[in-house]
Amino acid sequence: MTLVDEKFISRLIERGVETALIPGFMRSLANAMLIRPAMTHIQVNKRLKYLGWDNIDIDYHTFQLAISSLETKGLSTLEYKKAPFYIDGYNNG
Repeated sequence: MTLVDEKFISRLIERGVETALIPGFMRSLANAMLIRPAMTHIQVNKRLKYLGWDNIDIDYHTFQLAISSLETKGLSTLEYKKAPFYIDGYNNG
């Protein structure tokens, strides 16, 4: 984990994201940015609210840390992840 990652996680916790929810939040954030990479932090907040992260707003600086963290991990190599398999099974069943 890089210093940027540590700072980003610290900022998320300060903004009310529970530690156990951070991986899911990051997945949602990465997916949102893969769909539309040029979003502003305001647009990202709207997208995250649409995805169910209602109580979390990230500010500009936290957003910049997120971009840096995701780019360090190779944002372009992260795949868009669809809904969990049980949703597919529910629709077919």
